Amino acid sequence: MPFLTTPSDYRFPWYVRLFFWNQKRRYGRVLEAARLWARTPKVFVALALLYGALDRRTSPIEPLLRSLITVRISQINNCRFCVDLNSFIVLRRGLEPDKLAELAEFETSPLFSDREKAALLYAEAVTDSNRRTTPAHFEQLHRYFDDESIVELTALIAFQNLSSKFNAALGVEPQGFCSLPKKP
Repeated sequence: MPFLTTPSDYRFPWYVRLFFWNQKRRYGRVLEAARLWARTPKVFVALALLYGALDRRTSPIEPLLRSLITVRISQINNCRFCVDLNSFIVLRRGLEPDKLAELAEFETSPLFSDREKAALLYAEAVTDSNRRTTPAHFEQLHRYFDDESIVELTALIAFQNLSSKFNAALGVEPQGFCSLPKKP
């Protein structure tokens, strides 16, 4: 059960309700995390616009990789809601379920390309507060990404950390978007 809930009679501003309408269209319902963020409408709108900028069609980071990164960060931050929603999105973008099931072991899995591994290793280093990025991370990243792509990759990682830490802290529960079988 979440630590905070939004009362059903809570009245959101009209511009927030437009975002909710779009979520209903995309996901069949309003996301519970969005209801919490929307309790501070201006912050919610800024956050939604930032997400839109990072998840745009013209991003130098392809949609599948962006989604893989968001799922991995969600796993690290123990955000069950984020794992649920981001797993749904990555599968909808065409990822094979077997590859998603191997995500926590991507370093040793033959299912992941060297490019994906470089981005995921970097995402892990940025996400873990006890670690720092190293010259080796950037050497590996520069094999597959230019400087602008690395900046955008870093922004995506920072955004997902913000989102998953917020949702995990407030106990936002999964909404049943994606139920993957457990690995044997």
